[in-house]
Amino acid sequence: MTKQTKILTGLLAGVAIGTAIALVLSSDKNDEFKQKATDWFCDLLDSSKDKLAAVTGLVKDKVAKVNV
Repeated sequence: MTKQTKILTGLLAGVAIGTAIALVLSSDKNDEFKQKATDWFCDLLDSSKDKLAAVTGLVKDKVAKVNV
């Protein structure tokens, strides 16, 4: 990926997350939407933690091989 593509991807992801947060915080009447959005954010956070743990394990393995 080029630098411009990475910047654009990050910008679009930030806009999407910001919009979702704004909708959740402003929707007092629609509790069902708020619950679905909260569940989605929790699932996203859980999957991010899982992916980060996997990457951390790979990095530790590579560092261990280099140090040997």
